[in-house]
Amino acid sequence: METIHKIGRRKTAVARVYLKEGKGNITINKRELENYFPTGTLQYKVKQPLVLTENEKTFDISVNVFGGGITGQAEAIRLAISRAMCELIDENRGILKPEGLLTRDPRMVERKKFGQKKARKKFQFSKR
Repeated sequence: METIHKIGRRKTAVARVYLKEGKGNITINKRELENYFPTGTLQYKVKQPLVLTENEKTFDISVNVFGGGITGQAEAIRLAISRAMCELIDENRGILKPEGLLTRDPRMVERKKFGQKKARKKFQFSKR
């Protein structure tokens, strides 16, 4: 089996995932999964497509991720792994699609407008 390369995005985070046969090691930016994402919730998000398709100990995954915050990065990695699992075995699509793991979340931060405090918040009007 050759290496499968897929890309996942979320907010401003971009993750490139390289999947190959192995023992279940997940390396993110040359660091272990537990070191890169210290909280259990983020580790679960990254492993979710592997758990659902029962491939936790089957593949070694190498990830390059940049941009965004840690939650956006974790969800970008999850999308890329889900896409790789679908390319590997077509039946995985039927497992991952109902869970919403193949949908690219389009929500982005709204830009700040001129003359306002934030995107929608205005400066307070004070009359003296």
